[in-house]
Amino acid sequence: MRFVAGAALAAAFTLSVASAPALAEAAYPSKPIRVIVPFAAGSTTDIIARAITDKMSQSMGQQLVIDNRGGASGTIGQAAVASAAPDGYTVMIHSSSHTVSPSTFAKLPFDTVRDFAGVTPISSLSNALVVSPQKGYRTLGDLLAAARAQPGKLNFASAGQGSATHLNAEKFKLAARIAATNIPFKGSAEAVTEVLAGRVDYYFSPIAPVIGQIREGQLLALAVGSPKRASALPDVPTTAEAGVPGSEFNFWIGMMAPAKTPRPVIERLHAEVLKALATPEVKERFAKLGADTWTLKPEQFDAYIKDEIAGNASVVKAAGLAAQQ
Repeated sequence: MRFVAGAALAAAFTLSVASAPALAEAAYPSKPIRVIVPFAAGSTTDIIARAITDKMSQSMGQQLVIDNRGGASGTIGQAAVASAAPDGYTVMIHSSSHTVSPSTFAKLPFDTVRDFAGVTPISSLSNALVVSPQKGYRTLGDLLAAARAQPGKLNFASAGQGSATHLNAEKFKLAARIAATNIPFKGSAEAVTEVLAGRVDYYFSPIAPVIGQIREGQLLALAVGSPKRASALPDVPTTAEAGVPGSEFNFWIGMMAPAKTPRPVIERLHAEVLKALATPEVKERFAKLGADTWTLKPEQFDAYIKDEIAGNASVVKAAGLAAQQ
């Protein structure tokens, strides 16, 4: 009898220990969640992140706190997430720059595939090729003619060497067969300022930071770099429509977590993002930003990231970009 009672007690103890993680995950979240955004406040990624996390905080009963870790084309923030505990209390909302950095940095303190778990993309956006009206370019053809008349004289802005805006411009250059010099900045705000001033010739800018200047005539949008026209700029052609096939670039923003984050936590986060995207407030906010909702299942997002890393590596190689040390 003592043996049976002891065995039963041991079994009960084993069961309680084994079920502890499941119980912890069922109670998730039990404290605030840190959301690392690898760009400065006010960037497109930051704006999208705040729109989503505000709704998620209400739904999940815990605050999702934005932590802006800008610099080095997003790799500072990426490193912070890769080294964080995989417990669901640190996540990242990043852009397609995530899949560019493996090719544009000689050495990273993390593995872009191995050290992250995809939750879901959140949005697909267009980058608008913007110029200052004082430059005199009225169409994409005007810009291309100027670039071909004086090879290498034109320059373009990017939100950092190796950023998604940089790769968009490089892919465009390759497809258009023109030469132009990259002028990297710490983020979109500085890049837009220099284009407005006329000191930089053009910039493939996320639409959100420049939509106001475009509507007011301070900037001209000659084309969008996305595969299809932007809902916020329906009259602006894609670069392919304007005569540069093969120049399409998908700029996305999505949520990731540290690798080995428990699957139930990943699935909860995925469901909460989808719930937030379905709210009228987020739909209205996205419409104003020219952002389209785009989601995938976690495993699909992981596969997409892996494929895009390989595709971006081909562009980087073809463009002859030297990896940053």
